[in-house]
Amino acid sequence: MTTKENKDSVMSKLLEEKQYFNLPKTGELVTGVVISCNKNEVHIDLGGVATGIVRGRERYDESDEYKNLKPGDTIQATVLELENENGEVELSFQYAGKQKAWQALRDLETTTSIISAQITDANKGGLMVRVENLNGFLPVSQLSPEHYPRIPGGDKNRILEILKGYIGKKFEVKVMDINEEEEKLIVSEKAAWEETQKDVLGKYQVGQQVEGIVTAVTDFGIFVEFDDKLEGLIHISEIAWQRIDNPNDFVKVGQRITAEIIGIENSKIFLSMKKMQKDPWDGIEKKYKIGQKVKGKIIKINPFGLFVELDKNIHGLAHISQLSEKPIANINDFAKAGEEIDLYVVSMDPRNHRLGLSAVKPKEEKSIPEVKETVETKTTEATEEVTEKPAEEATEKAPEETKEEKKKKKKEAKK
Repeated sequence: MTTKENKDSVMSKLLEEKQYFNLPKTGELVTGVVISCNKNEVHIDLGGVATGIVRGRERYDESDEYKNLKPGDTIQATVLELENENGEVELSFQYAGKQKAWQALRDLETTTSIISAQITDANKGGLMVRVENLNGFLPVSQLSPEHYPRIPGGDKNRILEILKGYIGKKFEVKVMDINEEEEKLIVSEKAAWEETQKDVLGKYQVGQQVEGIVTAVTDFGIFVEFDDKLEGLIHISEIAWQRIDNPNDFVKVGQRITAEIIGIENSKIFLSMKKMQKDPWDGIEKKYKIGQKVKGKIIKINPFGLFVELDKNIHGLAHISQLSEKPIANINDFAKAGEEIDLYVVSMDPRNHRLGLSAVKPKEEKSIPEVKETVETKTTEATEEVTEKPAEEATEKAPEETKEEKKKKKKEAKK
């Protein structure tokens, strides 16, 4: 075998075993050893296969990994071009940093790990964040109870003002959604908060009483913070036994209150203030009777009727059909809010806390047995009268005269 044939044979064998030539691909993350470096360029040995270079803007990355490099350091970089004008592989530290960051986040997405996110900007939908040198988004709905902006009426400008106040701060978050191709990263502070509260929640159960501070009052209820940053919601229907239009009439932010736990769902805790009080509807039948005349104060007017306060805890409804014997075109012409009027109790449902009222005096009902008896008596008398008269008439009435007798009487009358 000639020398040339021998070299070709060795080359073929090495190529088959992929031990001699294994060039990287564009976009691939490769590992190499720093040959030389300065402020502008870094030369890297790619395992003896090729020499790579990192230069210009590709030299800089936000992480600390690529700072203070020196010959002999093992480092990773991303392939931009397989060969530049000098025959070197063009590399990038900047892309390499992003690739590793995306990979790290993909790993975190499947775990319960919590990471730190730097708030960089805000809009009405949420917060822009920086996580692992990548840009992401934290929606308003995914903020923890501590940072969620509860603004009465949902004023978007006020919400944005609060969100902008978070710029520059760091929030603990969990990765919720990630798409490297679209460079989309969604994180959740709420999920991270729920994760940390699992052990704390285990200490509580339904029926237990807690004491806390009112952190927010909204149209639909009251938020209360207690223990180690736990937060519960008192829905408007659980504030008091009577009808409530504005929770601000009962509590203020910063006020300390006691409530009872009525439900725990995952990280959500539902509380009740009215459970701490005796139900005023218990024994209401002793206080009010059907048909009783009462005086009430109109607290709200709806198209279908009037909500009336009989006392502090007992409210009733006078439906529009119960306000007059004649149809009412406009209920506001009948009464005004704050006005006191006389009404009658027409129905009661203590179990469901409902009491029906009427402005029309209920009509007195006749006794059903008496009505039946009267009808039956009159019917009997009429029947007897009908059956008896023909009998009497049949007995007393004389037989009819013949034609001859009638003619005879007429002749005698003429004489």
